[in-house]
Amino acid sequence: MTIRKAELRDVPAIFEMINHYAAEKIMLPRPLTDLYESVREFLVAEGEEGQVLGCGALKFYNAELAEVRSLCVAPGTQHRGMGRALVERVLAEAESYGLKTVFALTLAPEFFLKCGFREVARERFPMKVWRDCLRCDRYFHCHEKTVCLDLPRPSEKPAKVQAEPAEVSA
Repeated sequence: MTIRKAELRDVPAIFEMINHYAAEKIMLPRPLTDLYESVREFLVAEGEEGQVLGCGALKFYNAELAEVRSLCVAPGTQHRGMGRALVERVLAEAESYGLKTVFALTLAPEFFLKCGFREVARERFPMKVWRDCLRCDRYFHCHEKTVCLDLPRPSEKPAKVQAEPAEVSA
């Protein structure tokens, strides 16, 4: 499996994965047009035969803050390390931009806690609430948890972030 930047040809598979989980009320749906507009924010996990097996996006809010969005793997491929590999690459990308904090809203906080995030109050990210949450039909009965990770400062980084596609053993 390889983790790489998403391309336009990947959008239909990303759309199918995200909306599969949206139908199960695990994720919010994303319109196809939105995914084409934001394809540059996405990374994908690609299988040996070129199929998209997972995705995740890094949504910027300002020069210090971004959100991990739309993180999922193809149904039936959970527990193979793809989600963790995608998060690690998203975080490496965030570090390469010099971001200070990355957050996520999730129904699976345990996964993010294992990746080094900590649970925080949603109110810590008012720009997210104003941009997305207030328009969501689940706003008044939302069960998502907010998690965040403070990234190391440039002086605290152990080594340079790899920019090439990463090979990940499945």
